[in-house]
Amino acid sequence: MLGLYAAVVLIWGSTWIAIQYQLSVAPEVAVAYRFALATLIMMAWCGFRRLPMRFTLRDHFFMAALGVCLFSLNYVLIYVASVHLTSGLLAVVFSTIVIMNMINGVIFFRRRPETRTLIGAGIGLTGIAMVFANDLAAFDLTTGGSIGLLVSLAGSYIASLGNMASARNHARGVPVMQANAFGMLYGTVLLFGYIALAGIPVSFDPSASFMAALVYLALFGSVLGFGFYLTLLGKIGPDRAAYSSVMFPIVALLLSTWFEDFHWTGNIIWGVALTLVGNVVILTKRVPKPASQVLEQVAPAAVPVSTTCTPNPVAKS
Repeated sequence: MLGLYAAVVLIWGSTWIAIQYQLSVAPEVAVAYRFALATLIMMAWCGFRRLPMRFTLRDHFFMAALGVCLFSLNYVLIYVASVHLTSGLLAVVFSTIVIMNMINGVIFFRRRPETRTLIGAGIGLTGIAMVFANDLAAFDLTTGGSIGLLVSLAGSYIASLGNMASARNHARGVPVMQANAFGMLYGTVLLFGYIALAGIPVSFDPSASFMAALVYLALFGSVLGFGFYLTLLGKIGPDRAAYSSVMFPIVALLLSTWFEDFHWTGNIIWGVALTLVGNVVILTKRVPKPASQVLEQVAPAAVPVSTTCTPNPVAKS
C-alpha cells in the first residue's frame, strides 16, 4: 500500500513540470492529445493481456462518468484556471479535494471519515497553506483571480465526483485497468466532440519537448498514475487516497529546486514538515487492542476473565 501511495505522489508530483511544455496548444487540445494516447496504450494493454471487456450498460454508464469527471473535464478546468492563478495557489486549491472526497463519501456512500483522517488532513492542508503563504497573501478577488478560484474549485470537485465513480466501480468488482481504459475512451471522445462544437483550433507542436511531455503525461501521468491511484482508492478509500494530492506540491517544489532554482524559506520548510506529519497521521494504521483487553471491555465487571481459556475469535474483530 505504501508503495502504491509513493508511486502516485512521485508520478503526479512530477507532472506539473511536464504540463508546462504542453501549453503551446489550446488546453482542451492538450488534454485531448494526452488521453487519446493514454487510451490507445490502455486498450492495447487490455487486448494483449486478453482481459475481459464485456460489462453491463450500468457499468458503462459509471465508466463514462469516470471518464468525464477524471479524464477530461476536470483537467480542462484546471488548465483554464492556471491562466489566472499561480501554480502554487492552484496546488492549494486542488488539495481541497481531500475535504471534497470526505463530504462526497458521506453523501454517496454514507461513509464517515475516521477521526485520524480528519486530523491528518487538517494538519496537511495547514502545511500546504504555509508553503504557499505568499501566493495566498497576493491573491486578489478583484482581478481574474476570482474566476480562477471558482474554475479551479469546480475542477477539483468534478475530480472528486470521478473518485466517487471509481469507488462505485471498485465496489461492483469492475477491474481498474478496464474501467480506466473505457473511462479514458469516453473522456477523449467527449473532449474531441467539445473541441469540434466549440470551434477550437486543433494544432500540434512537433517539438521534442512537447512530444516528450505528451508521452510522459500519457504513459506515466495517466496510464500508470491513475492505475496506481484508483487501485489505492479501492484499498484505503477515497478520503485517505485523496490525501496524496496534498503531497503533490511538495514533490513539485523539490523538482523546482533542481530544475528552476527554487529557493526555500522558513515558511516553506515548516509547511513541508507539517504536510509530512499529516501524511504519517493519515497513513499510520491504528494499532488493534490485544484480545484480552477487548474481552475485559466486553465481559461484565463482576466476572473475572480467565487467562487460560481460548479467546473468542469474534472478540478479535
